[in-house]
Order: sequence, then structure tokens, then C-alpha cells
Amino acid sequence: MVERALPTVMLLVCSNVFMTVAWYGQLRFPHAKLWVAILISWLIALAEYCLAVPANRIGYANGLSGGQLKIIQECITLAIFAIFAVIVLREPIGWRYLGACLCMVGAAAFMFAGRA
Repeated sequence: MVERALPTVMLLVCSNVFMTVAWYGQLRFPHAKLWVAILISWLIALAEYCLAVPANRIGYANGLSGGQLKIIQECITLAIFAIFAVIVLREPIGWRYLGACLCMVGAAAFMFAGRA
């Protein structure tokens, strides 16, 4: 199962890097005009979609359910955002991030429980 999910996971990691930058990168430029931030974010998000759509199709074709794909994506999103928050936004990782991460691991465990 792991080797079949690897292409999906790698594509989702790449797509989430783009999406995190698209959604939160503009926070580093508070004086930029809103329409400019929106336009740039949409252009970055286009790359995210070009990776996320194939990731989900490949994962689904390889036996992952829609729910499993979603929880994988959410776990990856949380990890990517935590790294982004520290490096780009210069926000510390506190107990709330760690608690959220543990909750996501628990959610993932529930989604994959009983599946071969």
C-alpha cells in the first residue's frame, strides 16, 4: 500500500507547498494592493491544482478512498504550513501546533484502520 501511495503523497507535498505560498505568502507583503495579491495567489494556485488533481486521481486509482486522500492532504498541509510559519512568517511552533498534529495523526489512524 505504501509504495502505491508514494506518487500521490509526493505530488500532494509539492501541491501543498504551492498552495501554502499562494494562501499565506502574501502576508509578508501587507502593503501590496489586494488585487495584486489575489492575482499572484491565483497564478501560484494554478500550479497547485496541476499537481493536486493528478495526485488525487492516481491515489484513487491505486485504491485510496476519497476520505483517505483528504486526510493525507490535511496531514501534509499541516506539516507544510508549520515549516512555512517558522521560516517565512517567523512564527514559533507551540503546543497548539503539536496538539493539532497529534489530532491529525489520530484522524489518519481512524481513516486507515482496517484497510489493507
